[in-house]
Amino acid sequence: MSSLPLRPVEFQILVILADQPAHGYAIIQETARRTGGKVRLQPGTLYRAIQRLEDAGLIDEVDDPPERDSIDPRRRYFTLTEQGRAVAGEEAGRLAALVDEARAAGLFGRP
Repeated sequence: MSSLPLRPVEFQILVILADQPAHGYAIIQETARRTGGKVRLQPGTLYRAIQRLEDAGLIDEVDDPPERDSIDPRRRYFTLTEQGRAVAGEEAGRLAALVDEARAAGLFGRP
């Protein structure tokens, strides 16, 4: 993953992992919560995105998660890498600039 823009699902995963490590099902739930249910990630979409992010060095699997899941100890937890945090910040800046342009064009609310 050498350049921006990120795919929306990838950016969403990075934003969620910026807070704390999480497993796939928690990422699905948190995405739905943060978007008011407008975005519902399917497992296949999620895990393909996770694989791309891992391959790019933006996230890593946590060897020893802070709280091992009592429901299913086989769950894989992921965390943001330093590079992942930097890329997520760059993408957030890119998106903010687009929103500023849209506001300046009168497409929605004022800054």
